[in-house]
Amino acid sequence: METTAIIHEIDCLPAHKRMFIVEQIIRSIRLNHQDSSLETAADRLYADYIDDKELTAFTQLDGEDFYEPR
Repeated sequence: METTAIIHEIDCLPAHKRMFIVEQIIRSIRLNHQDSSLETAADRLYADYIDDKELTAFTQLDGEDFYEPR
């Protein structure tokens, strides 16, 4: 279906259904943008986490029990 046909079909819907479509489209755009931003940030920092041992120092404690002092 072409964009103009989709827009025509949406125009035929009642206002509350059109608003629902708009909300879903905006949510989808935000999620896609957020996922893309997070992926880009992770890619940029990957080399730092491989090469800089200070960033991963606490991972040596993974698997050990943690007890909070009282």
